[in-house]
Amino acid sequence: MRYFYSSFVIMAMGLIASFYLGGFTAIYITLLLILLEVSLSFDNAVVNAKVLETMDPVWQKRFIVFGIPIAVFGMRLLFPLAIVAIVTGMGLMETLQVAMNEPERYEAVLKSTETTIFAFGGAFLLMVFLDFFFEEREIKWVKLVENSKIVEKFSSVANIELILAIMIGITLGHITGSFGVMMAYMYGVLLHSLLNTVDDFLSTDTVRSGIAGFIYLEVLDASFSFDGVIGAFALTSNIFIIMIGLGVGAMFVRSITLYFVEHKTLSQFQYLEHGAHYAIGILACIMLMKITTHISEAVTGTIGIALIAIAFLHSVWENKTRNR
Repeated sequence: MRYFYSSFVIMAMGLIASFYLGGFTAIYITLLLILLEVSLSFDNAVVNAKVLETMDPVWQKRFIVFGIPIAVFGMRLLFPLAIVAIVTGMGLMETLQVAMNEPERYEAVLKSTETTIFAFGGAFLLMVFLDFFFEEREIKWVKLVENSKIVEKFSSVANIELILAIMIGITLGHITGSFGVMMAYMYGVLLHSLLNTVDDFLSTDTVRSGIAGFIYLEVLDASFSFDGVIGAFALTSNIFIIMIGLGVGAMFVRSITLYFVEHKTLSQFQYLEHGAHYAIGILACIMLMKITTHISEAVTGTIGIALIAIAFLHSVWENKTRNR
């Protein structure tokens, strides 16, 4: 439980702040937002743990110390404000005033940019999934798919992840007829490729580069947060309640990540990483589909948690079978 003490303390402080912002109704909405964030980002915790395990201990601590304020204030408050500021041409402080005094206008502007946001985030998450799916590894989960001859053939093709991602991006551009959407998607693919390149260049002896790993994890967190930030407006238009709810949820995700790293959870439950990456692949597809079709965040969160739960239970069953 020690990994969650700070999260519970922050949650208590957040609920008190929510009460002053809107009474018991605001507390209820904040709790819903915390659940929304955790459900959408639980698979993020699993992948974060996998990446942190390969990073130097110094950078593991820096991710926790500096990553928390970036996740809470940066991605859940400043980033949406920056998007609206860029779209409208207003200054950041002026945008904050609009968010506080004209929340409907702020929400409308932010939602008008959601197609490009989903394209960027969906592309980055898709690359995360494709990298995992086509990499060589001993442990396979969905053997019918992962051991198939088709996947084996594709895996032998150089840069297959990049080729598939670009093909999907071009198709997306034709379907939407939007140059902006296609460019946002390509930027997501490019950023992932650049981070991998920098990481390969700086990493030594299987230890992931600190700065590259840190940036990778923050971009990954950002990609997961897009869905929650935009979906939160279905519950409230108060940006501070949104920041508190999603920020506390992000704290719990960090706590879960720490627990996984310290207890070597991914090595104990061999299919957990697979379940998380499949959930990320589905989330990426859903984000890209949301460019043209409305899909509830509840669906996204439920699918993600269900896949991880199945992977966990399968891992437990496999462990018991092996120990008989």
